[in-house]
Amino acid sequence: MKKNLNAIRLSSGDRIFNIINLTLLSIIMVIVLYPLIYILSASFSNSNAVMAGRVWLFPVEPTLAGYEAVFKNPQIPRSFVNTIYLTVAGTMVNIAFTIMLAYPLSRKTLFGRGVITGFITFTMLFSGGLIPSFLLIKGMGLYNTYWALILPGAVSVYNVIVARTFFQSNIPDDLYEAASLDGCSDIYFMWKFVLPLSAPIIAVLTMFYAVGHWNSYFNAMIYLQDSKKFTLQVVLRNILIANQIDNEMMKDIDAMQKQEGLAQLLKYSLIVVASVPMLVLYPFIQKHFVKGIMIGALKG
Repeated sequence: MKKNLNAIRLSSGDRIFNIINLTLLSIIMVIVLYPLIYILSASFSNSNAVMAGRVWLFPVEPTLAGYEAVFKNPQIPRSFVNTIYLTVAGTMVNIAFTIMLAYPLSRKTLFGRGVITGFITFTMLFSGGLIPSFLLIKGMGLYNTYWALILPGAVSVYNVIVARTFFQSNIPDDLYEAASLDGCSDIYFMWKFVLPLSAPIIAVLTMFYAVGHWNSYFNAMIYLQDSKKFTLQVVLRNILIANQIDNEMMKDIDAMQKQEGLAQLLKYSLIVVASVPMLVLYPFIQKHFVKGIMIGALKG
């Protein structure tokens, strides 16, 4: 068997360094993965096993009781549809507004570019607070509508800065000048040249905004009053609260233990139900996501 003469021979110090690195990374991987595996296993385990602490890695006495309890609630399917609608509509608005703001700021020919950048950056540091925001939403007639969850956060300044940096780094001025000489307008140039070349950053923005809308909880709880419009996170919270132990059950030990066991199963099942859609979405945009976040990163 021939030896690879081009192979780099590692010194003893390098071998020790690699062993230490692999050990540390393995420990970190276990620390990160174990809670996820535990939650998934607990959601499929018997409630008594979960309460007794017998679930460590794999499901004990597998059951779907937790998921049955979740999906028996008639609000779950409706809240799923509401959340999907909010996520899709909100993300589309976010992407459109972010690109319309980030691309002009990336062009050196924009008059007052520094002032506009300073103005929007100011909003990252200061806000009116919850009460003024609530009064503003109600005064504009947006209360109890999905627009109350979409419009106030239509533009993320951080995402605008990331997108602007991407445009500056990947859309050369020479391309714009060549298109201008052929009579290409700014809007046509952005539609035909900028957007097709911006798939990585659009994937990054889509992931950021979609996750934010999917996990939207506090704003939905504050601005939505009609239970038919509740999002998934709000409904899941209500289900979990409804299955907490009532003081009257303290007199019935068996009922108390059963209710507490169901609450434990619900807790883990709800985490899985709320997390799976985003976990399914991520692999489809992962290759663009990594490239976009690196290219769009801030430069020193």
